[in-house]
Amino acid sequence: MSTSDQSSPESEPVRKRAEAVAASENPKAGQAPVAAAPASKPDKPVYKDRVYRSPAGLVGGVSLLGLFAWLGGDAVVSGEGRTPWLALASLLVAVPVVVAFSVRPAVFANDDRLRVRNPFRVIELPWASVVSLRSGYTNEVIDESGAKYQLWAIPVSLRGRKKAARQQAREAHRAAKGGGGSAQAARSVRAETDQVMADLRDLCEARAKAPGSQGEPSVRWAWEIVAPAAAGAVLLAVLIAVG
Repeated sequence: MSTSDQSSPESEPVRKRAEAVAASENPKAGQAPVAAAPASKPDKPVYKDRVYRSPAGLVGGVSLLGLFAWLGGDAVVSGEGRTPWLALASLLVAVPVVVAFSVRPAVFANDDRLRVRNPFRVIELPWASVVSLRSGYTNEVIDESGAKYQLWAIPVSLRGRKKAARQQAREAHRAAKGGGGSAQAARSVRAETDQVMADLRDLCEARAKAPGSQGEPSVRWAWEIVAPAAAGAVLLAVLIAVG
């Protein structure tokens, strides 16, 4: 056998390296290239609800709850006979009612719906179902069926309206005398709650035709308030009757 038919030991590593380079440059036909992982889409930003509450109602409610805790706690600890039971029954009635009318009321508004949390009910109104937001002696929302719901968390302030009217008159007088005021500034002066209602009207008009704002109104009772108050009233009536 001639020497030309035999590969030398020195040429073997060179041949393997050449084959490796060729394989890396020309991948096999049956091997599919690895697809790049698709970039993950950014999450849609989530915006919190705008929350409207009555600061005066919160302060008054917390003050009353503190008074009830002081007087009721003293009656339960120091009372004799049926006094502790009467105090507990009275607290079971009074505390939910105070919470319902002072701490609980709130209005939540986002791009899709208006949620009204009143003392004993929760009303959810998609913007498409809202016909009007009306301000008079109370602030109300009216749905497409004609039902009216009072906005307990946005009470009308007659004092605030009078103050805004006086400021509006001063701005108009200054604008008429050329003292730097403007008619637009005079017209824009409003009471705080009236401005909130105007903002809600603007949001309703802007979002009424959006796909996410469609739907039917829903109303549910606040059993977390009604049930304890009813149980306390029954217990109080029984204690008084057997007394």
